[in-house]
Amino acid sequence: MLDFINRYLQEIRETINEMPAEKINEVVDIIFEAYKQNKCLFIFGNGGSAATASHVACDMAKGTAMPDRRRFKVLCLSDNVPLITAWANDTDYRNTFGEQLRNFVEPGDVALGLSFSGMSPNVINAFKTANEMGATSILFSGRSGGEARKVAGVHILVPSDHMQQIEDIHAMLCHIIFVSFKERMAQVSC
Repeated sequence: MLDFINRYLQEIRETINEMPAEKINEVVDIIFEAYKQNKCLFIFGNGGSAATASHVACDMAKGTAMPDRRRFKVLCLSDNVPLITAWANDTDYRNTFGEQLRNFVEPGDVALGLSFSGMSPNVINAFKTANEMGATSILFSGRSGGEARKVAGVHILVPSDHMQQIEDIHAMLCHIIFVSFKERMAQVSC
């Protein structure tokens, strides 16, 4: 068992070393610009990625609430189970995130989707909706990035095929973005 643990940790270290800091900073820039323009951040994903999306939405909405600062409008599209199942049941599961976006998304907003494979039709369709409505679409994926990579405006690929390690690094990316965003927010008056 110790061999497995050491191997897992070593693989994570190696993958982290391949992560593009400049691209992560670009995502922070995009999200912070949306905040400065009083726009919204929509976050979504399936399964474990839905849990990460919910976590980062909590961090970004509550964790950035500061005295004398405008609050950031953040919504996790994975959290409304009745609405997700209504869209899935009444139309198609592929519509669960995109149709939610149609109610709210505006030009300048940001849609951040998390997908292990980049092959989730509901994530792909959400990016299509975001793009059509003038929002910026951002994908965090693993493997090859799948079809979602072709639709997302910005893409950060975790270069791995290991689902749990990809999800570990997605959570790390979200924490980096949250902390970087919060530091920038503290330095400006909005």
